[in-house]
Amino acid sequence: MSAHREMPVPAWVAPARALAHRPPVVPRVPFAVAGQSVGSVAPGLMEGLALDRGAGRADVAAALVKESHAGSERWHLACAPADATHALAALADALRRAGRCGAWRDEQLAVCNAAGDRIGTVERGAVRALGIATRAVHLVACAPDGRQWMQQRAFDKPSHPGRWDTLMGGMVSAQDTVESALARETWEEAGLRTGALQDLSHGGHVDFARPSDEGEGVGYMVERIDWFRATVPEGLVPANQDGEVERFELLEAADVQARLALGAFTPEAALVLAGFYGW
Repeated sequence: MSAHREMPVPAWVAPARALAHRPPVVPRVPFAVAGQSVGSVAPGLMEGLALDRGAGRADVAAALVKESHAGSERWHLACAPADATHALAALADALRRAGRCGAWRDEQLAVCNAAGDRIGTVERGAVRALGIATRAVHLVACAPDGRQWMQQRAFDKPSHPGRWDTLMGGMVSAQDTVESALARETWEEAGLRTGALQDLSHGGHVDFARPSDEGEGVGYMVERIDWFRATVPEGLVPANQDGEVERFELLEAADVQARLALGAFTPEAALVLAGFYGW
C-alpha cells in the first residue's frame, strides 16, 4: 500500500497542523486530583460547583478546593488516591448539572498524571472541560486495488456530524489498550474484525492540544491519536454496527485528497490522512 510520499504537500496541511496546536484563548488553571496534576480548567469553571458524593460513592471524602501550589493557584479535587475515580464521578456529575461539560457518553476514560501513570477514570463527557489528556485510534483502510474506504459520520453525532472520516476513528476507553480499542472500534464502526484485515500495521501518531467548544467553550483538547493502516480483502465490505456512521464510500486517492482540500474531513482524520500520504 503506497503512502504516495512523492506527492507535494497541499496548501491546507500547514494551517491544519497549526490549528491542532493552539494555546487556550484565556490562560487555564492547573487541575489536580489526589495531589496529582492531571489537567487544567477555564477560569470560573469550578466556582459554585457543589459535589454530590452520592454521584460517586457516598462514603468517599472529597473536596474541591482552590489552593496555592508551586507559586501559583490550582484547583484540587482533594481525596485519597484510592478514591480518585469516585471523586471524579462526583465532579463530572456536578459539571453536567451545571451545563459545563460535553455530551454524556456513559463511558469511562483513563485519567493519568504527568508521568503517564493512571490514577483513576472519569466520564468521557467531562475530559475536555477538565483538560485531561485522552488517547484515540484511527484506521486508514484500502481495498486491494488501492482505493480507500472512508466513512461519513452520522448526522446525529455530537461532534462533527456528517463530516468525512477514516474507515474508523474512536477513543481508547479506560478498559482498553490501544490494540483492543482498535479491534473494538473497527468492529463497532465498520463491522470488520482486525484479524481478517491484511498488512495491518501502526502508521504513526498525531497530537492535538487546542481549545474545544465542549461545555459551552470552556474545554481544552489534549489528545494523542495512534493511526493504523490495513488492506480490506476483496469481498469484505464495511457495515456499521453502532449507528454512528451514515455510510461508507470506496474512493480513489484523488477523490479523498479533493475532499481534504475542501475541508470535508474532521480535523483529526485530515491530519491522520496527511500522515498516511507522507505530508
